[in-house]
Amino acid sequence: MQHAARVTMYTTSHCPYCVQAERLLTHKGVTDVEKVRVDLHPDRRAEMMQRTGRRSVPQIYIGDLHIGGYRELAALERAGELDSLLGSGPHERAASPPDPQVK
Repeated sequence: MQHAARVTMYTTSHCPYCVQAERLLTHKGVTDVEKVRVDLHPDRRAEMMQRTGRRSVPQIYIGDLHIGGYRELAALERAGELDSLLGSGPHERAASPPDPQVK
């Protein structure tokens, strides 16, 4: 499964939610996650905090859209919305059926 969206995750070395987020993304077929290690690069932590307004990891972006952390990522999966954000998968619709209400 090829995904068109770029995924960026701000992370640290010892972060169970980061591991869970990466597992979910891998399960969805995402093989290339740009991991930004904020524990190794304090300037990148400052960047994360400015971009997201949050201090905790993971902070996940799909393209330019800030998803939030693992809980928000998992909620998108439960709602059936994650595949379309990633750009492929069972929830992606190439074309919608015609709306019977529209004439």
